Amino acid sequence: QVQLVESGGGLVQPGGSLRLSCAASVTIRSIYTMAWYRQAPGKQRELVASLTRSGNTNYADSVKGRFTISSDNAKNTVYLQMNSLKPEDTAVYYCTAAFAHWGQGTQVTVSS
Repeated sequence: QVQLVESGGGLVQPGGSLRLSCAASVTIRSIYTMAWYRQAPGKQRELVASLTRSGNTNYADSVKGRFTISSDNAKNTVYLQMNSLKPEDTAVYYCTAAFAHWGQGTQVTVSS
């Protein structure tokens, strides 16, 4: 069973930055795709960014140029660096391994 634990969420002002972390209980090199999703109140969960084992990345249009997904294989951790945050980035952010295992989520609130 793959366990994922997200951290790093919080309250930040517009224009600020946060870095989310997702610690996995397994070797992430064994997982083809790691990804971050988010779900805002009243909205469907949406893909934010993904990272394949080979290093390919994909981003939602709304976060391109502002967010960066990366990994530290030695720590079995995936990160989401979020810069130039906007109020519309407010959501619960979830980490997923292979789109089959999910973390509990971490709240990100962008507000002045």
